[in-house]
Amino acid sequence: MLKIYEVDQALASILKRKPIDEFPVSPAMRRRTQETFGEDISPDEAVRRILSDVRARGDDALIEWTRKLDGVALTVETLEVPDEDIAAAYDIVDSEVVAALERAAERIRAFHARHPFQSWMENDLGGLLGQIIRPLDRVGVYSPGGTAPLASTLLMTAIPARAVGVNEVVVCSPADRRTGKVAPITLVAADIAEVDAVYAVGGAQAIGALAYGTETIVRVDKIAGPGNTFVVLAKKQVFGVVGIDALPGPTETVVVADDSANPAWVAADMLAQSEHTGGTAILITPSLALAHAVDRHLQAQVSQLATAAEIYESFQSRSGAVIAEDLTEAVALADEFAPEHLCLSLRDPWAWVGKIHNAGGIFVGEQSYEVLGDYVAGPSHTMPTGGTARFTSPCNVLDFVRVTNVIALDEATARQIAPAAIKLAEAEGLPAHAAAARIRLADQV
Repeated sequence: MLKIYEVDQALASILKRKPIDEFPVSPAMRRRTQETFGEDISPDEAVRRILSDVRARGDDALIEWTRKLDGVALTVETLEVPDEDIAAAYDIVDSEVVAALERAAERIRAFHARHPFQSWMENDLGGLLGQIIRPLDRVGVYSPGGTAPLASTLLMTAIPARAVGVNEVVVCSPADRRTGKVAPITLVAADIAEVDAVYAVGGAQAIGALAYGTETIVRVDKIAGPGNTFVVLAKKQVFGVVGIDALPGPTETVVVADDSANPAWVAADMLAQSEHTGGTAILITPSLALAHAVDRHLQAQVSQLATAAEIYESFQSRSGAVIAEDLTEAVALADEFAPEHLCLSLRDPWAWVGKIHNAGGIFVGEQSYEVLGDYVAGPSHTMPTGGTARFTSPCNVLDFVRVTNVIALDEATARQIAPAAIKLAEAEGLPAHAAAARIRLADQV
C-alpha cells in the first residue's frame, strides 16, 4: 500500500508542487459544468459567470444558482436560517457532540484571546509614530456542507474573528439537497461561535453574495474559510473587491520520523489525513525498517475504515514514504515542501523545531498528534496548503484586523527629514511632492 521513494524520485513526484491553476479538472466536474451551462467551459469561466450574475441580480441569482447547482429550492424568506431552526438543531445533534463542540470552542477562544497587540511604539525618531489596530467591521465565514459538514472549521474560523472584536460575523453554508436545510451540527457550531446570521447558500454564489452583497446578505469586508474548487476560484476572483484569507487546497500532512516512532501511530496519523478528498500523507524517514513497519500497520488499519476507498485513492497518487539519508535531510525536505501539517515523531523533536521555517503547523512529538490540532488543541486548524506556508500564516486574529498608520511629527523632526524627502521626490520626477515640503521649509525660516 505504501509506495516507498528515494529522494530523487519523491522530488519528481509526491514532493513536487503543482500550482492551483494547474489542478486537473475531473471528468465528473467537467460533465456537470457542461450540463449546467450548456457548453464545455472551464471551472474558472463558470465561476466568473456565476459571480457576474450574483452581482447583477442579487437574491434572485442566489436562488436560481442554488437550485441549478445544489438542487435546493430556496426563497428570499428561507435564505437566512431562522433562530428557531438553530435552536431546534440542539435537539437533533447528540448531546456529547454538542459538549465536544463547546469544549473545542472554549480552547480556541482562550488561545486566540491571548494574542498580543501593540498599537504604539516607543521611538526616538521625533514626534509620535504608531499604528491604530482595529477589528474589521464585518466578516463572512464559508462553512462547507456536503457529505461531511466541517463544524470544527466553522469554530476555527469564526471564533478568532470574534475574539478580536469583529462587529458582525455571518456564515454561508449550503443546504442539504435532501432536507433543504443547513446541517444541524453546522447550526450548533455557528451558535456556539456566536455568529450573527447563517445563510443557507453555498458554492461560488455564496462567495459572490458575501463579496458584493444582495438584498438579503450585506457585503462583508473579508471572507474566510475553505471550500471546493468553485469556492476557491470564486475567492480568487473577488479578491480586491473584498479581502480573503487564503486559497485553500486539499489537506496535507508530512510526518518526519526516526526509528523511535511508533509505526502504528504514524500509520493512524497518515490515514486520518488521507481520508479527506484529495488529501496527501507523506512519511519522510531515514529508517527503511520504519517505513515497512508503517506499511504493515496501514494495511491492517485501513480495512477497518469506512473511508477506505478515499484513502486508497490518495495512496495511489499523492502519498507515500521517502527514505532520506539522515534526519537533517528529512527535515530539510519537509521544510522545502512547506506542508500544511508537519508532525515530528522523533526521539528529540524539540531539537529540530528551530530548523523548520515553512509549515502551517508543527506538531511536536507523538502526543501532539494532528487530530488534536484538528479539533481541540486551540490554535486554528485552518492552515496554508499547497506550499503557501512559505508566505502565508494559519488563520489567526491578525486576519481580522486592519492597521492604520499614525504619523504625528514635531516641527523639528519635520525640518530635519524634509530635505531627504525633497531629493527623493525630485529623483522620482514628482516636483509637486518636492514643492509641498519645500514650501514649509521656506515659510518656517
